[in-house]
Amino acid sequence: MSAQEQSIVQNDFQTLSLNTPAGHKISLRLFAADRPRSVVIIAGAMGIAQRYYEKFARYLCSQGFTAITFDYFGMGASLETHLRECDTSVIEWATEDCNSVIGFAREHYPELRLQWIGHSVGGQLLGMTPRVNELDNIVTMACGSGYWLKNSPPTKRVAWLLWYVLAPISVPLCGYFPGVRLKMVGDLPANVMRQWRRWCLNPEYAVGAEGTVIRNQFAAVTVPITSVAFTDDEMMSRHNVESLHSFYSNAPVTLKRIAPQDIGEQHIGHLGWFRERYRESIWAGQLLPLLS
Repeated sequence: MSAQEQSIVQNDFQTLSLNTPAGHKISLRLFAADRPRSVVIIAGAMGIAQRYYEKFARYLCSQGFTAITFDYFGMGASLETHLRECDTSVIEWATEDCNSVIGFAREHYPELRLQWIGHSVGGQLLGMTPRVNELDNIVTMACGSGYWLKNSPPTKRVAWLLWYVLAPISVPLCGYFPGVRLKMVGDLPANVMRQWRRWCLNPEYAVGAEGTVIRNQFAAVTVPITSVAFTDDEMMSRHNVESLHSFYSNAPVTLKRIAPQDIGEQHIGHLGWFRERYRESIWAGQLLPLLS
């Protein structure tokens, strides 16, 4: 594993190219605090590029945290070829990408506390990441099982169309999932979509679909986890959140379920919390205490 700093330092962050053991090249952004008290890795949701977390990363940096964002292989700045040529899976996002980012952080900041904020799939992947127990603290945001029959009603009403019609037809036809054109999720590598579909059709999600090996990997996680979920999440129901975190059976898990009205907001949803409008209510009010 190695990282090469790119020739341009953009604004207040560095863009790095991180090589994984399988030969994948993923894009990483480093928001370095002057005297950091901790390092926070931000792992994004399915189909959401790291650039969308940029303002939140800058905020953490202003509060004394060195923040790291990255794109999974085949997404955002970690896509250098046509998506049809991107041969990766969701599990490889964990074993290759997440694992390498943890290794990068430990190599460059060996004395600092290392924390992880995982949005949606960014929290799921830790159950499949070999170096997960090198983290000191985990916060999952709007993270739960993707089992479609237990999704929140707005998503459940269209999930059947995605999993039984659109995905099975579009992936073989296009060689990838054309989510941008379909206005669902985002463009994704073919094997990512195939694997994710198989998980979402299983009541126990990845653990049920992949079997004993993955179940044992989730159970091997011992890092304290705080789940932050929102009552108006249009994707993740309470059942899905509780189901996913029950797989981390040997980790201390704290579940926080927040109603927008309780923190002075009208709406948050699945993709709201990282937007700057929530700087005071969520970033300062909810997340900083969990990281400090």
